[in-house]
Amino acid sequence: MPGGQNILDTIGLVVKADDHASHKADELEGWLNDRGIRVLRRQSRPPGDPPAPQTPECAPPDLACVFVLGGDGTFLGAARWVGDQPIPLLGVKFGEVGFLAETAEDNLLSAAEKVLKREFDTTPRMRLMVEVLREGTPLRRGTVLNDVVINKGALARLSHIQTYIDDHYLTTYRADGLIVSTPTGSTAYSLAAGGPIIHPSVPGIIMTPICPFTLTNRPLIVPDSVCIKMQLTEKSANNMLTFDGQAGLEIDERDTVCIRKGAHPLYMVTIPGQHYFDVLKEKLRWSGGRT
Repeated sequence: MPGGQNILDTIGLVVKADDHASHKADELEGWLNDRGIRVLRRQSRPPGDPPAPQTPECAPPDLACVFVLGGDGTFLGAARWVGDQPIPLLGVKFGEVGFLAETAEDNLLSAAEKVLKREFDTTPRMRLMVEVLREGTPLRRGTVLNDVVINKGALARLSHIQTYIDDHYLTTYRADGLIVSTPTGSTAYSLAAGGPIIHPSVPGIIMTPICPFTLTNRPLIVPDSVCIKMQLTEKSANNMLTFDGQAGLEIDERDTVCIRKGAHPLYMVTIPGQHYFDVLKEKLRWSGGRT
């Protein structure tokens, strides 16, 4: 675990709003309670919905680990709940394979046993720090695990997005939008828009235009040491900036969006015997036998 922490006596539990996931969460909570472990439970809610009154908006710092029962959306919500704290997350998938899940529901209790016995590792996943300035004044600040997206509204014309790398002008994208993603997020919206798959340990930031007007505007990978600045031109209107698809705000030509590598990674629990490429092959349904 990061910082050499010992396993504590409280574990977080973030659960998808689903009857089956809730039933498995009840089973896990009872199993942990029988072993003297306290559980802080939080139900995942649709983006924009306020948390339940009894649940803290930020995870308390004494959590040893957070189990996430649900899909990738539930995991991203849990990541926002943990914030910058070095609390490791363990994703447990339900139904379809999720890229952020480490284990399946059938292996839930065996994974929990390994966590209690400290038979696991953690791997850091880079996050992006996003800051929005409106005419030079800070307007919004936050971190994302997957991506930050500029997207035009349904009836809006093409977005015109002036883009700079370390204050050096790159280009003005004319497109339906622009995705700036981490390697973890390369298998999310960026992939659907034609972006490359980047292994989570590769230090880079991916810039993927959404349906660009100029076909030579291709996805670009830049070093994770740069600062990306984006600003809409006056020709653009009705544009949204979204953070991991969980929160967002409307932006216009008065706003400058600054994106750089975050100072605090997210720590993900890894169980021995689980491999990133196996999840990748299963999710993308790649063919071919094992040699």
